[in-house]
Amino acid sequence: MASKSILSEARQIETAVALIRLDARLQVLEAETDLSYERLLRLYKEVAGRSPPKGQLPFSTDWFMTWQPNVHASLFMNIHEYLNKVTELEEIEAIIKAYQLYLEQIRTQELNPHLSVTRAWRLVKFMDNGMVAMTPCSRCGGRFVTHPHEIARHYVCGLCNPPGRAGKGKANGGLRMH
Repeated sequence: MASKSILSEARQIETAVALIRLDARLQVLEAETDLSYERLLRLYKEVAGRSPPKGQLPFSTDWFMTWQPNVHASLFMNIHEYLNKVTELEEIEAIIKAYQLYLEQIRTQELNPHLSVTRAWRLVKFMDNGMVAMTPCSRCGGRFVTHPHEIARHYVCGLCNPPGRAGKGKANGGLRMH
């Protein structure tokens, strides 16, 4: 019988705690650690002071294509891609760090985050599986989450071409248009 490394287990607990503090779903913790369901459940209750949220994980790429979620998802993915280029973080560590940086950026703009860490994690999985891609906007050059076969030459992002009611109220997460 192989003995488990105490340091490895401690790193897994540390990862689980970081995800719990970001309000990740239990399914994310199960996928990213080797800790048992029972142990994760106890850890979740200890760290969060409550039971984990229930429900299915997001499974469709369509949510990421709507206007505000796309802007938020694109910001997160650009941060994530940058971290992957300049650091040697493990995948889950890169997701956690990118999500924390995303939250910092959103809060400095006094906006509400549209992207949960669970959706961010799922987005990275979708990207890894080729279910979504990053496409540059033909106007501003920024890179945005799109369907994988978007024609880049004609793609215009939601910031360059916002929908009619965009920015009509900060309370609803609208952008400040100056």
